[in-house]
Amino acid sequence: MANCSSGCCGTDDNELNCHQHEHSDHDHHHSNINIGLIISLVIFFAGLILDFWIQADWFTNNFWLRLGWYLVSYILVASSVFKEAFVMARKLDFFNEFSLMAIATIGAFAIGDFPEAVAVMLFYTIGEMFQESAVNKARDNIKALVDVRPKEATVFRNGSWQSISPAEVAVGEKLQVKVGEKIPLDAFLLSEKASLDTSALTGESRPSVFRQSEVVLAGMLNLDQVIEIEATRLFENSSVVKILEMVQEASSRKAKTELFIRRFAKIYTPIVFLLAVFITLVPALLVPDYNFRHWLYRGLVFLVISCPCALVISIPLGYFGGIGAASRNGILFKGSNFLDIIAKVTTVVMDKTGTLTKAVFKVQKVVTENISEPEFLTILSSIESQSNHPIAKAIAQYHPTIIIPESVEEISGKGLRAVINQKIVLAGNLQLLNSYNIIYPAELENIRETSVMLAVDNVYYGYVIIADELKDDALSAIHKLKAQQIKTVMLSGDKSSLTKSVAQNLGIDQAFGDLLPENKVEKLESIMKNPKETVAFVGDGINDAPVLALSDVGIAMGGLGSDAAIETADVIIQTDQPSKIATAISIGKATKKIVYQNIALAFGVKVIVLILGAGGLANMWEAVFADVGVAMLAILNAVRIQNMKFA
Repeated sequence: MANCSSGCCGTDDNELNCHQHEHSDHDHHHSNINIGLIISLVIFFAGLILDFWIQADWFTNNFWLRLGWYLVSYILVASSVFKEAFVMARKLDFFNEFSLMAIATIGAFAIGDFPEAVAVMLFYTIGEMFQESAVNKARDNIKALVDVRPKEATVFRNGSWQSISPAEVAVGEKLQVKVGEKIPLDAFLLSEKASLDTSALTGESRPSVFRQSEVVLAGMLNLDQVIEIEATRLFENSSVVKILEMVQEASSRKAKTELFIRRFAKIYTPIVFLLAVFITLVPALLVPDYNFRHWLYRGLVFLVISCPCALVISIPLGYFGGIGAASRNGILFKGSNFLDIIAKVTTVVMDKTGTLTKAVFKVQKVVTENISEPEFLTILSSIESQSNHPIAKAIAQYHPTIIIPESVEEISGKGLRAVINQKIVLAGNLQLLNSYNIIYPAELENIRETSVMLAVDNVYYGYVIIADELKDDALSAIHKLKAQQIKTVMLSGDKSSLTKSVAQNLGIDQAFGDLLPENKVEKLESIMKNPKETVAFVGDGINDAPVLALSDVGIAMGGLGSDAAIETADVIIQTDQPSKIATAISIGKATKKIVYQNIALAFGVKVIVLILGAGGLANMWEAVFADVGVAMLAILNAVRIQNMKFA
């Protein structure tokens, strides 16, 4: 790339990163290119008119005037190319796009083909502008994430409200957010309610209403009234900062196709360089009437044609465009390699709670034995109040009167064990009761709904039934996956009967319940044993980290506020919409299709024109099209994904 020290032929640096300069520097550089390009174009086309249309003798027959005329046009657009060729040569990289362009155009001047030499640099520069525009368009789709970082925070200190940097706010401090301001840090809402615009983080255009004590995230926009919040994280640990880091690092995780093209370019470029020399010199030994100027021209044409810019630029741009399109739809990919993998997914394995259901639980029924209902609920709420699990929160909210336990222990996948008033209290599922040999009524085995049993000192005391609702688009999500011929599987720690009932209502192909975290891993491993299967696991990102990491591609649902999701998942769906799973797969497939189209276009045209050039059937103008023209076509094709609609 003309304005990038890494080059685009056979380098390991990411071309797209070359555009990540300060905005002011970028604008200044871009305006300079435009001015130089416009002047160069005017001089160039004026020369063509004098040369080929008017055919003015005073111009066409004056060698030095023509040379100076075209040289001015050439220098205006070629200086940056020579600068980059020099930079790469200092790194001992002599076989790159810049050196190819420089040698080919100097050679064209040497044999008197002035317009052809200028045309190569002119159209190359125009191609650079197209490329820069395409990168900026892709970047605009994730620019909102950069803009969501709040610049200041209003904190209550020393009896008054003070405006400071968010980085200076400590955990536990009270903050005020006015209408139209962004929430500066992840926090608890202290006000009764708040209407917040979450679109910059989630892609959802509708305002969201948050209630007192709910978590609000840095970057959300306050819409209708002054609110107060309490900081729960330092600014550097906030979700938005972690998401920003992830987006900035996404382009560094390259897809296999990108890595192959880079390795190919490192081998390809010196080979075509040597072939150009071969075309120029070897005929001297084989052709009786060898004309050095004629064969040098063929070699120069071959050099211009050979530049692999269309491949090396348009392919990463295609992936970068896919990441941008996904971000616009509220989906974050941690790298272009995951766009490739998700395009091949054949089976989607999903957690139930928090993924297909709202994880908003409510106590529906209380059944007690040998104890009064208020006393039962007090004991149960006392132990459940010590847990952050959604079911535990529902019980604690239903009956807020509690006794502080002396100790609490979580038993993975089963429930809680506590000591309250020197009595051993168990609260959890039937597996927990069985593990402690608690005797309970046989009809408990037939309960299909989510339930929590209570036992005190090995005596069964009763249970509560908890209801959870399906998400609004859960059914639509499964239909969309089926439309893409993708198999669906649901895993859950809930009772097998309830799990299968939910799966049947949604049309999920297979469902497994009564699973501990390690059982989920075992189930996923058994599915992944088939080498033909590419498996995505979708979970809430909190307690599904092992299976998220094990799957071919881990997808975290609504994981913006979850550290585990950001750290473990490969793809993060920022909204709570399971239908976005199919959208992510569609974006991956569209990106892969565009990338392969670009590869076919670039290889096909270049091979044809290389053969024509080596045989003397293509001139410098055809060479310009094969290099810059194909690159521009590939770039325009890569940009298409930015305008695609994904349901």
